[in-house]
This record gives sequence, structure tokens and C-alpha cells, in this order.
Amino acid sequence: MKITEIHIYQHDLEIKGKPYKMSLSEVKSLDTTIVEMVTDSGISGFGEVCPLGPTYQEAHALGARAALSEIAPKLIGMNPLHYGKVMHQCDLALMGHLYAKAAIDMALWDIIGKHYSAPISSLLGGAKRAKVPSYYAISIDSPDEVARMTIEKEAQGFTRLQIKVGGRDVEEDIAVARKVFEVKKPTTTVALDANRALTTTQVMHLSQSCRDLNFVLEQPCDKYQELKAIKTSLCHPLYMDESAKDLPNITQSIVEGVADGFGIKVTRVGGISAMRSIIDICHAHQKPLSCDDSWGGDLVAAACVHLGGIVNPSLSRGIWIAAPYIDEPYDTLNSVQINDGWIDVPKGPGLGVVPDTSMFILSQSYS
Repeated sequence: MKITEIHIYQHDLEIKGKPYKMSLSEVKSLDTTIVEMVTDSGISGFGEVCPLGPTYQEAHALGARAALSEIAPKLIGMNPLHYGKVMHQCDLALMGHLYAKAAIDMALWDIIGKHYSAPISSLLGGAKRAKVPSYYAISIDSPDEVARMTIEKEAQGFTRLQIKVGGRDVEEDIAVARKVFEVKKPTTTVALDANRALTTTQVMHLSQSCRDLNFVLEQPCDKYQELKAIKTSLCHPLYMDESAKDLPNITQSIVEGVADGFGIKVTRVGGISAMRSIIDICHAHQKPLSCDDSWGGDLVAAACVHLGGIVNPSLSRGIWIAAPYIDEPYDTLNSVQINDGWIDVPKGPGLGVVPDTSMFILSQSYS
């Protein structure tokens, strides 16, 4: 089998309802990039990368397409079943840019799954359950509104909520946390996610002021060294998200005793292949994790769910997908959706999603 063509598409994902608001940014629409890899056997594989705007991290949509334009021509003629060789060629073609390479990696796994008529989760060792739990991220808002959303999302079946904090007076974040714990069910778990916005002083104050509340602090500060410095001063478990950039960084945080768990973004760390290794390491060290991405449509969602399916249930902290915030499936028959707080692991070959490419704008093609 040989790769004969690679097509790169652009697509805008509009956010329905209110803008998605985090501590350092607010977004109304996201620019996503879809990769289609065509082979001489008639099988095509798809991948996707959708950075959460240009300021969430270094990754951005124009950068993804520029990186892919540097890489894609070098892959024509290669055997996609030899995904290790193909990904090595990606590294020879361009240093870094793991988020862009993740879309290539995803497309390769999609081809391999279709070639062997098996879902990606089966190729990775098998899903440990037929459906996986999701969780819901509640945007920055007032204590009363976040409490209202907590009740609403619990009624929809979510048993884990991520509450966005930061970017304002920390006393309001404390008020939000206390209001949530007044109304939430005892079985609902909570993570306070600051998306890097708090200073070390602020996060220590937040944690110590809420020492009686049982929640997780997710990525409160920007830099890894800040997290390391405050770890012993916190009253709550510390999960890394934005600082969990790659395999060496994640293993360092475990060895140094900084991270109690992780929110891993599939495209940030380089794709399905890298995530498989990270899941194995988390299993070995009994570290809980969620399998997420910054944003994206059905392709990204399918990759997250396949990976979430292979995580030991005792360590799974759910799968976040953008489906509740968007209303535009790529594949109307196999769209990845949340039902009563759970997501079915796709059963079709590869990702289990075949996008309608007529929805997208063709950006570049290589053959």
C-alpha cells in the first residue's frame, strides 16, 4: 500500500449559544484543519487538529496548515501501514509541531484500522468497556450561574464537572467553588481549571481557603516550575494539563512528584501513538487521566473516545469532546455524541467516522 495523495482542508466550527469563556480568552468560533490521506488501495484515512484559538498555547490553525504543507509532500509514496517510518519521516521533514503531526498520525491509524477492518481501540489492545464517561466544562461565570449549570449538567447525566476559574479576583473563584458544593450531588466530582491564569500566591490562597472542599486543581499556574514550587503548599490534588506537553515532560512530573493526575490533549502530545505510550505510563504509576483535546469535530472526538476506552476504568477521569458546544456533525450516521453523560466507543473500522469532505474548504493538495 502507498500514500498517493494528501488533502488538507479548513473548516470553521461555530460555537452554539454563549461564547466559550476561559480565564485568558473567549472564543465564538474555532478554525479546524482536516487531513485526508489517500492510498492506492482505495482506502482513505482522516485526521484533525483544532487549536483552541491562537493564544491558548503555541499551536494555532495557520501554523498547523503551514506545518502540514512542509510535511505532506515528503510522505507521498510511503506505506501508511508502517506508521513508525512515516512519523519518523515527519520528524525529518520538520522539527517540533507535534499538534500538526498528530493529524497525520490520526489519519495513519484510521487507514490501518480500515485495512484490518478493526476499530482503533481494538488495535490498541481493546476497549475495556463499550462506553466511556464524559465530563462537562462550565465556562467562567458568576457563582449563581455556575451553580445553575451544575444542576443542569448533573440532570443530563454528567458525574464529573470541570469548573473554569481564573482571570478575575480569586475571591470570586472561591465563591464559585463554595456555591457549586452547596448544590452538587455527593457523587459528582469537580475539577477547578484555571488554564494557567493564577499566580502561585492566588492558587495557594484558593486551595487553603477551600481546604474543606474535595476538588482537583487543574493547571492553576502557567509554568511547570511554578507548579513544582507550590505542590507541597496545596490542600488539593494537582493535575497537569497545558504543562503536559509531551512524554518526557509527563514522566518528569511523575518522577518529581508534581502531578497527581493529567488532562491530556491528544493533538498536543503528538497523536494516538504518543497517547498510547502516555496511557501505559499512567497505568504503571497509577496516575488518573482524561483523554481530551483542545477542540475539534467528530474526528478528534473519535480519537479521544478510542483512547479513553483503553484506559483502566479506575484511572479514567472521563473524555471531553466539543460536541455539546457545536452542532455540525461530519458524519451524520456515526457522529460522536454524548448520551446521559456517556459516549459509545465507535465500532466501525479505524476511527469509525467518515467525514463529508464537501463541508470543508480545500486548502492544499499533494500527490
